[in-house]
Amino acid sequence: AIADLAAREDKPLDGFGLFGVVKEVGVDDPGLYDFYNEYFTYPLYKDESLSFYTALGTRKLKISTWNPIKMFRGMRNISKRLSKKNISGNYKGEGLVQGGVIIFDATGKARFAYREETGSEIPIEDIIAVVKELRAESKSKST
Repeated sequence: AIADLAAREDKPLDGFGLFGVVKEVGVDDPGLYDFYNEYFTYPLYKDESLSFYTALGTRKLKISTWNPIKMFRGMRNISKRLSKKNISGNYKGEGLVQGGVIIFDATGKARFAYREETGSEIPIEDIIAVVKELRAESKSKST
């Protein structure tokens, strides 16, 4: 979704560096290569110390219900969403750690964080609003 946002015709992320952070390599390098080539063609960095994941709360995917019907519906909805977007995956690596999005200002200070919620879309409008706010701040400081 972030890559799609960056590729939009109106270029809402223009002027902002975009990169991905991964927590492991050597576990599923072909999958990581496919991710880079098919979904996120921006630089990827390995977070050796897991500092980005720590900043996002070191959260792991957990079961939110023990109701088997709700569990089935949730998994089915995620599967439908991934199929609709033509996203495939595998079960290699440690897939329980949740990530997110962090937006930094020009000085490198974190100004916005979104913590991944499995099965939910990222808040595109919130991200655009933060980027616009940071861009306006930057303009006002340079004038």
